[in-house]
Amino acid sequence: MIVAVMFVALVALILLNVPIAISLGIVAMSAMIYSSGMDAMLNAALVLFNGATSFPLLAIPLFILAGAIMNSSSLSRRLIAFASALFGFVRGGLAMVNIGTSLFFAEISGSAVADVAAMGSILIPAMKKKGYPKEFAAAVTSSSATLAVIIPPSIPMILYAVMADASVVQIFVAGIVPGILGGGGMMGLAYWYARRYNYPVEEVFSLRRLKETFRDAAWAFLLPLIILGGIFGGWVTATEGAGLAVLAALFIGGVIYRELDVRHLYNSMMEGAIQTAVVMLLVATSALLGVYLTEQQIPQQLALWLSSITSDKYAVLAILNVFFLIIGLFLHSAAAIILVVPIVMPLVNAVGIDPVHFGLVVTLNLGIGQQTPPVASVLMTSCSIAKADMWAVTRVNLPFIGVLLAILMLVTYVPAVPMALVELFYR
Repeated sequence: MIVAVMFVALVALILLNVPIAISLGIVAMSAMIYSSGMDAMLNAALVLFNGATSFPLLAIPLFILAGAIMNSSSLSRRLIAFASALFGFVRGGLAMVNIGTSLFFAEISGSAVADVAAMGSILIPAMKKKGYPKEFAAAVTSSSATLAVIIPPSIPMILYAVMADASVVQIFVAGIVPGILGGGGMMGLAYWYARRYNYPVEEVFSLRRLKETFRDAAWAFLLPLIILGGIFGGWVTATEGAGLAVLAALFIGGVIYRELDVRHLYNSMMEGAIQTAVVMLLVATSALLGVYLTEQQIPQQLALWLSSITSDKYAVLAILNVFFLIIGLFLHSAAAIILVVPIVMPLVNAVGIDPVHFGLVVTLNLGIGQQTPPVASVLMTSCSIAKADMWAVTRVNLPFIGVLLAILMLVTYVPAVPMALVELFYR
C-alpha cells in the first residue's frame, strides 16, 4: 500500500513541476520517516554521498566534457563535410548525412540530447534550405540521435551498469550491432522518403573531395578509436577511457585544430558541469529510495509475484518491455534507470535473463521514450531547433520510431544480435 502511495506522490510532485531528483528525495525521506521515525534520517547524508561516488559514474561527466570540447572545436562541421562527401550523391543524401554523422558523434558524446544540439543546429537549417520539410528534418535528427544511447560509449548504459552491477564494457560491446542495424534501417527509410517525395541530391560523388574531407576530419576520427580501442582492448576501464577522451579532445581541439580557446573551454566545462549535476543529483536521491525499497524487500516481493505468474524469461521480457515503454513516456532515461532498474533486477536474475542482454533492452526502450511525447526530451530539442510543432513532427517520426521498435524486438527475442560479440570476446 505504501509503495502505491509513494508512486502517486512522486507523479503528483512531477506534475507540479518539482524537479524529479527533488521529488525522489522528498518521497524517499517521507517514507523512511513514516516507517522508522526520524532516526532513519541519521544516515541520509551518507547514503546521498555514497550513491553518487561510484567510480564508474565518473565516466559520465568526462564523456559529457569530451563531447562538449569537440563540439567547440568544429568537429560537427568536419564530420558533416565528410558524411556529405560520402552520402551526398544519393537522393535524400542530406538526411543520410544526418544519420551517418549521428552514428559517429554518438561514439564521442554518449548523449542523445548533446547529439541533437550539436548536429541539429547545423543540419536542420541546411535541410530546410535545401527544401526538406522542417518536420522531416526534425524527425530525422531526433530519431537518429537516439542511436547515441545504443552505440558506445553511452551514458544510459553506464548508469544501467552501475544500478544493475553489470559490466560496462560488455554492455558497450553489446550495443555495437544493434546501433549499426538501427542506423542502416533509418538510412533505408530516409531513402524511401526521398524517392517518394523527390528530395534533392546534394552533390556529385567525387573521390577527391572524399579524400579532402577525410584528411580534414582525420584527427577527429582518432577520438572514438582512442575511447573504444582502449576500452575494448582491455587497456583501460570505461572511466579511464573517458579521461583519455578528455585529454585527446583537448589536444585535438587546442593543438591540432587550434580552435579551442579559453572561452570555448570555459563554456564546455560549464555545459558539462550542468549536465553532470542533473544526473548526479538524480543518482544521489535515488539511492535513498533504493535503501528504503531494499529494507522493505519490495524488489524481492515483485520478483516473487511475477515469477508466480510466469517463469518464462521471454514472457517476462515482454511484460518489462511494455512497462519500460510506458515509463519512458513520462520519465527521462536517467531517472527511469535509476528508479526502476534496482526494483526489477531480482526478477531479471530469477528468471535467468542475462543482465547485459537486459541492459540493451532497457536502453532501447528508454531511447524510444526520448521520441514519444509528453516528455520526449530529444524530440523537443529537435523541434525547438527546427521551429516545428511537436505533434506534426511526431507524425512524420512514427516510421523512424518503428525502426527503433523493430530493433528492440530483434534485440529482445534474438539475443545473439546484441550478445554475439560479447560471447566472442568476453565469455
